[in-house]
Amino acid sequence: MILEACVDSLSQALSAQSQGAHRIELCSRLELGGLSPDRDTILQALDMLRIPVKAMVRLRAGDFMYSEEELSKMEQEILFCKSAGVKELVFGASLGSGRLDIPAIRRLASVASPLSITIHKAIDLSPDPLADLESLRTIENVTHILSSGKEETALKGALLLREMIRASGERFAIIAAGKVTRESLSLIHQAIGATEYHGRLIVGPLG
Repeated sequence: MILEACVDSLSQALSAQSQGAHRIELCSRLELGGLSPDRDTILQALDMLRIPVKAMVRLRAGDFMYSEEELSKMEQEILFCKSAGVKELVFGASLGSGRLDIPAIRRLASVASPLSITIHKAIDLSPDPLADLESLRTIENVTHILSSGKEETALKGALLLREMIRASGERFAIIAAGKVTRESLSLIHQAIGATEYHGRLIVGPLG
């Protein structure tokens, strides 16, 4: 079982590592749902951490519908992360319908290649996440999908998360998220049976 700690500072990342996290999702502004970390934090995290670091690529809070200008800026962030040595990125994009914007995701993933991509909870806004999951199969370096099963918590979304895991087979790893804490992990794992979990408190308070 892989425990991914979601953090928005270097100190939290170091604390999560010391408390047993297997991987870091590095963001800024978690109170806004997680935005791109600043470049200095990325460089420091890569230098100081021994566990894998994913970097969020998200320019702003709000929806995941991006203009051409925003997509170009995201491409520049991706290129910086590649040059810095980041091995995994987290992003997503949506259409007005709520379905994933597969062309935009394919475009960003192409720039990111060969880095591994996690599609974030934009998929939870989709009216048909299982259909979007199938569409993502065509994007080779999309390897993980982060989801709360369209609910506020992973436990409430357990049914859909189990369906997503079954539908993914060996193609994707579904990372179950949504109020997954050190205390709730065992119960959530019994309900979902995922191989990877994500949370701000997944290894305990980070100070």
